[in-house]
Amino acid sequence: MTSALLPDLTPWKASRDFRRLWMSGLISNFGSFLTVVALPVQLKELTESTAAVGAIGAVELLPLVVCGLYGGALADALDKRKLIVWTEAGQGLLSAALLVDALLPHPAIWPLYAVAALSSALVSVQRPALDSLWPRIVAHDDMPAAASLNSLRWTVGGVAGPALAGVVVAYAGLGWAYAADLLTFAVSLAYILRIAPSPAAEEAVRPSLRAVAEGARYAWSRKELLGTYAVDLAAMFLAMPLAVLPFLADELGADWALGLMYASIPAGSLLVTLTSGWTSRVHRHGLMVALSAAGWGLAVAAAGVCGNLWLVLLFLALGGAFDMVSGIFRAAMWNQTIPDELRGRLAGIELLSYSVGPQLGQVWAGALAAWAGVRASVWSGGLACAGAVGLLALCLPGLMSYDARTNEHAVRMRERRATVPV
Repeated sequence: MTSALLPDLTPWKASRDFRRLWMSGLISNFGSFLTVVALPVQLKELTESTAAVGAIGAVELLPLVVCGLYGGALADALDKRKLIVWTEAGQGLLSAALLVDALLPHPAIWPLYAVAALSSALVSVQRPALDSLWPRIVAHDDMPAAASLNSLRWTVGGVAGPALAGVVVAYAGLGWAYAADLLTFAVSLAYILRIAPSPAAEEAVRPSLRAVAEGARYAWSRKELLGTYAVDLAAMFLAMPLAVLPFLADELGADWALGLMYASIPAGSLLVTLTSGWTSRVHRHGLMVALSAAGWGLAVAAAGVCGNLWLVLLFLALGGAFDMVSGIFRAAMWNQTIPDELRGRLAGIELLSYSVGPQLGQVWAGALAAWAGVRASVWSGGLACAGAVGLLALCLPGLMSYDARTNEHAVRMRERRATVPV
């Protein structure tokens, strides 16, 4: 019984390049989460404004949209590994810029927003390449297991990074958090450089607006994919409380627990990934996406209502668990049904669905907190999320009926991948 719950390690054992990509992501994510905590804390110290902290999402939005869509076209047309290497190096340079600014006698505010925007651009170019690389190095039927392992990688960094960042920022200073992030990018690069080249598919087209439009037309033709985008966008826009967590910690009289608050959501996600063996036996992926997205909203609403720190942490962790279940099954649907020659462009659209929502959500949460109060911002967003997901479920029968065993696109890709060695 216990072994049935443990993560399926088949992709890790079968693919050396998957192991290297996994280790690179683990190390890089760990450092990035240090900055996820340090940057809003630094802005809070410099401005004492919820709107200023929420504006991080605003400056990240345009680069995310533009570079995410075009980055998908680049991922289909260029060697994916080279694209990942150069963008990883660029993010390391941005961490160095944050470190320099933090060490100044009077740190400036504008570099924080500039780095946030540039980092958003680099991540938006890199993620389609990453998301379209690992399906190439993993067997088709192992993709749900690989999605769970990728989620495990993210959540380990998501738990340890914020928890450590809260201690580092409080007792050592912001500079140490940025320095650690810079070091992790250097180690991550060493792993990526050892991955085999991944050139463009023979059917690949040159990166262009026409290529981007072709990917968008394919996404529009797949209503079950559109459903996953819409559900995740609603959940992340309406119920993403990260921007107001520093102020929620103040209201609860628990500044010392800010790192725990940031870590609680990925901690819940980690619990799911550590017991994710069951996910490979579930085939109604669309139904699971909708149910877990609604659960995320209700858990966030409960965290906003509670006045007890430990209950807040518990409900945030529960929300993280629901969010991870949704993420695992979204990734399985995407990677088991999308053709390789379109994988980068569709990954760019996916990036918008799971990233634009949180960025806009930060702006929304910060503005709503300034108007109605911090806790009202959290609980009202959670309830709105649950309601929106319910309405979308009623309007998207293709998503709710999706079955990986019988879906025509999943069957076609299974047959296609059977002829290609991993």
